[in-house]
Amino acid sequence: EQTNSSESDGNMPKRQRLTRASTRLSQSSQDTPDLKRAADHDESPPLTPTGNAPSSESELDISSPNASHDESQSKDQANRDSDKDLSHRPKRRRCHETYNFNMKCPTPGCNSLGHLTGKHERHFAISGCPLYHNLSADECKVKAVSREKQEEEMKTQDEGNSRHATRHQTPTPKQSRYKEQVAEMRKGRNSGLQKEQKEKHMEHRQTYGNTREPLLENITSDYDLELFRKAQARASEDLEKLRIQGQITEGSNMIKTIVFGRYELDTWYHSPYPEEYARLGRLYVCEFCLKYMKSQTILRRHMAKCVWKHPPGDEVYRKGSISVFEVDGKKNKIYCQNLCLLAKLFLDHKTLYYDVEPFLFYVMTEADNTGCHLVGYFSKEKNSFLNYNVSCILTMPQYMRQGFGKMLIDFSYLLSKVEEKVGSPERPLSDLGLISYRSYWKEVLLRYMHNFQGKEISIKEISQETAVNPVDIVSTLQSLQMLKYWKGKHLVLKRQDLIDEWKAKEIKRGNSNKTIDPSSLKWTPPKGT
Repeated sequence: EQTNSSESDGNMPKRQRLTRASTRLSQSSQDTPDLKRAADHDESPPLTPTGNAPSSESELDISSPNASHDESQSKDQANRDSDKDLSHRPKRRRCHETYNFNMKCPTPGCNSLGHLTGKHERHFAISGCPLYHNLSADECKVKAVSREKQEEEMKTQDEGNSRHATRHQTPTPKQSRYKEQVAEMRKGRNSGLQKEQKEKHMEHRQTYGNTREPLLENITSDYDLELFRKAQARASEDLEKLRIQGQITEGSNMIKTIVFGRYELDTWYHSPYPEEYARLGRLYVCEFCLKYMKSQTILRRHMAKCVWKHPPGDEVYRKGSISVFEVDGKKNKIYCQNLCLLAKLFLDHKTLYYDVEPFLFYVMTEADNTGCHLVGYFSKEKNSFLNYNVSCILTMPQYMRQGFGKMLIDFSYLLSKVEEKVGSPERPLSDLGLISYRSYWKEVLLRYMHNFQGKEISIKEISQETAVNPVDIVSTLQSLQMLKYWKGKHLVLKRQDLIDEWKAKEIKRGNSNKTIDPSSLKWTPPKGT
């Protein structure tokens, strides 16, 4: 034992000198085999994906009889030397987390400092530019602190209340007071701008043009303006997360606009078009066959020889200028894939792009003397075990807020009625999709209540007549405060004020052509469904 310990003490300075001179030893061929093994042990191994050198028992110099005494010291020294060797090498993992200081914000006069969310030090896109939104970096940070406090208060309230219990649907006094305050703040939102305010807005527009956001003050109530600012900050934060994760880069591989027919549309989300097309920034799409191209010249040549004037497949509905075509994803695979890529530009949660064969696509169009123009579509599985009647639904931006989204939803439930099934949309729904469905369910229930003459009502009967899933009916009744729990039973209240309000809107709307006529449907359920 004394001999081994003395040998170990004698070898320690020698081993340390060897590890410090590992590079020279690795190049020398005049040393002993033991020295070569020691040098090999000290050489830095290749980088792992995390940017750190791997460590394992195989790195130890087990050829030395004294390895059991000095293995910890030699390993620590080797790790320190390895860190020195690796300090000048770039770390691969942080390629998306570091800022590219060669990139600059496209807003004129902006130095790329600050962020609309108030959580980042720099930005590289208009969506996160405080200057574009007529704010300063400090103002964004103050607003971020205020939003965080409000979110914490809301979380505390939600934890204290049982949101899913139907017996607690009556608003609390605090909620009632808040509702009155919001109504009071919104009273003056339709008063219009004064002359001085109009001049200020016009001067801002003439000075900055499209390089700055228009002035939004005094256009609506302060409450609604603050809601809009929160939505902007949240959207900017989502885009920043995508940039950090590497799904999008600072404006390089994201399509900004598409030319679609006589419209030029700004895109909302990233779509996985081929890189050679995505990096162009602007895409040209044929509105009939949905083929995408790189330039206006190619599109013009294509339109001169494109023979398509409507979607492929069978026309199953027509009333006036509105038609619906049933397109089989298996028979018209390219068209359906192009339709999914186009839809992803305006949908956040869509994940289906290429596997379109198990789906049927129902494409709604509006016809004129040039052809049938795409309005929107929804897809559904040919065989859905959960009775989903919609897998994905989209209304094109140029046709939004015109009633076409409600028509698509109504048409999907009409198909469920013909199939004698109860349907429901597949989750998760997009933000706009959720708003449209809630509005549709509310309208269906209020119409049913208006026409109902009995004393006892059954949710099952409502579901069978409207083809709406009972779960969706219950959630809508709860949101309308028409479902109460009393003496161990759930009661459906017929709120005449809501029914009268809906009836007034129907009369004001008049005989709109934005409704689905069941007699115009020429369709039989596909075999196997």
